[in-house]
Amino acid sequence: MSGLELDAVASILEPRIYPRGSMVFSEGEGGAEMFIVHTGKIGMTSIDGNGECHECKPFGPKAFFGEMSLIEGIARSETCTALEDTKLLVLSGINFLQMVWDTPMLGVKFLKAMARIKIERLSQSSGFLEDMVQWGEIARRRAVTDDLSGLFNRRFIEEAVRSRFCRGFGESRQCSLLMIDFDRFRDINMVYGAIAGDAVISNAGATIQRVVGDKRIASRLSGDEFAIFLPDSGTNEAIDLARSIQAEIAQLFLIFRTKPDIQPDRINLTLSIGVASCPNDAQTQTDLFHAADRALYRAKEEGRNRVCTSSDET
Repeated sequence: MSGLELDAVASILEPRIYPRGSMVFSEGEGGAEMFIVHTGKIGMTSIDGNGECHECKPFGPKAFFGEMSLIEGIARSETCTALEDTKLLVLSGINFLQMVWDTPMLGVKFLKAMARIKIERLSQSSGFLEDMVQWGEIARRRAVTDDLSGLFNRRFIEEAVRSRFCRGFGESRQCSLLMIDFDRFRDINMVYGAIAGDAVISNAGATIQRVVGDKRIASRLSGDEFAIFLPDSGTNEAIDLARSIQAEIAQLFLIFRTKPDIQPDRINLTLSIGVASCPNDAQTQTDLFHAADRALYRAKEEGRNRVCTSSDET
């Protein structure tokens, strides 16, 4: 990292002092913080399935620990204690996510640095391969997945579309993009609350993924806006997929109450979908997103719960 990047990371770290013999955290505790050793030395122990205590090699300045609880939110798998007066720099989960959101490239560099140190530390243990696979898979999944819907995130689908355009388009090559909005989603949030809105996103995400399958890329862009990328399909196939998604979502319903003591409401969902294809409707990645977005806007303007294509404009 550059000096400015190091300063940016340092600004969100909280210094804490642990006297010799004091415990940083114990095995089984929850927590969403990771720790970097500034000065001093930390000892680490863990209990295996047979109840036997195992002591890891102590580590000192520049080492980090507790990262699994920060990245994945899982319970602590070891007990960590200060072997001498120790100063730790603490990174909270909230600050870490904010850093990744505000400065993605800095977040990537930070994760790469964590990975290098993690490899060095795990290579000294008998469980190197198992731990490394778990750590890498969790980090990879976090980097490309939207937690609420279970679908890919905006960055992943934008990179997938960019990569497809880099491969070019021959005479028979084409691709399509669906832009999807829930109809009157804001009303659900206002009447039943944000928890109801989250339930809609979560259930709809699972339904969309089931319809889309593994050969297309389904993602949640933000709020109730979704996108589906068909890397080798034209307009007709994209329209068929859009209507299949609409049909499946129409069968999905949720039960909400505005108050605990009143009769529940059954909420059915509908979608407006815009379709654009390359190379007919757009020649660049940016144009493809804009064309699909315009088609979506027209679907909502024309009464919602319908599919419109970019070519409808002409």
